[in-house]
Amino acid sequence: MIATTTKQKNSTRAALATIKDSNVFCMPVAPQLVARTRFSPVQPLCGRSWTVAEALALLRETTLQQETITLMAAISGPGDPLATPDITLHAVRQIKKLYPELKIGIRTLGMGSEKLAGELAKAGADYIELQVDALRAEVLEKLYAWIRPGQKTLKISQAAKILIQQQRHGVPALKFHNLTVCIRSTLYPGYNLNHVSGIGREMQELGADTIALVPYSFEPGTEVDLASPTTEEVEAVSGETEKYLPITGPLINSRNLTASISAAATAFSGLAGPTEEKPNVAVTSSDGMEVNLHLGHADRFLIYGPRDDGLPCLLETRDAPEPGSGKARWEEAATILSDCFALLTASAGDSPKNILSKEGVTVVLARDNIEGTVDRLYYGDNKKKNNKEQ
Repeated sequence: MIATTTKQKNSTRAALATIKDSNVFCMPVAPQLVARTRFSPVQPLCGRSWTVAEALALLRETTLQQETITLMAAISGPGDPLATPDITLHAVRQIKKLYPELKIGIRTLGMGSEKLAGELAKAGADYIELQVDALRAEVLEKLYAWIRPGQKTLKISQAAKILIQQQRHGVPALKFHNLTVCIRSTLYPGYNLNHVSGIGREMQELGADTIALVPYSFEPGTEVDLASPTTEEVEAVSGETEKYLPITGPLINSRNLTASISAAATAFSGLAGPTEEKPNVAVTSSDGMEVNLHLGHADRFLIYGPRDDGLPCLLETRDAPEPGSGKARWEEAATILSDCFALLTASAGDSPKNILSKEGVTVVLARDNIEGTVDRLYYGDNKKKNNKEQ
């Protein structure tokens, strides 16, 4: 449900302070990527962007069914919202029109933010989460594989300077229009830990409100392997940075987005449920805990299905077909998963989706906890797991 809040002038920042990331619903309506770090997957582990109509329909479904109160709708991913301002502004206006009590957030690298600040504020945006990982071009060159400030692809050295300039100009413009600005800095050991407090100092001078420090977490499919920062490293960076800006948790993070995608999985009206012939669900996962693996990278499938008492659980693992055989690989996968009505995966190409669908296995894109996502496929949001137990 949507919380009903009393709207007061000059209370936006106070209201935002009460929002937790679990109260944020992400709407991945931004189709255009503008950058990729060397530590993120070469093939992004995310689904296609949604249309604004699809996102609004799911927002409505989520607010009706979720137990968690939704306080913010956030435009984030799979690309950068400011790269397609027409789509983003349309989404913001529609959210404000349909759900005037919701705060509206945007996560962005900030290219074009100076020019768009006034329009974003006028449309109804409240909160900007600005990704700033370095303010020196030579550091950004080591962090990013590519940055595309416009339609042309530039050398990373040129593009890095443009990004820094646009971020520096964007923050004062956003603040001039009374938008709350949270700087989001990912901590990359060996690359930018010594620079983050400087980001805090400069962004404080430009008017930013808070900073969120996000320790880097490994994702499969990256071109460079990097360990996460240690607790001691995070504490040291935090201690220096909080001298300049209050440290807060990010509101718009990957869990928001994956939860939204997972919710979409059960909101699709065409998704068939379990049958006597197809009672099970297949899952691709690198750790057995979360749906986090691209279908093409999977060497095994986790098979979930009802045990003797009817509750779904992990039944077995099955080897996935070897890569390299093209269409035949996915035809073999369809045979292996012939007793499954759905396949949960972080991402998948059109070819496997089409082939599996023809054999009655619906490919569902999700990036969330396996157990909870499987439960929603079996029970939906209105039926609770413990109903089976009663």
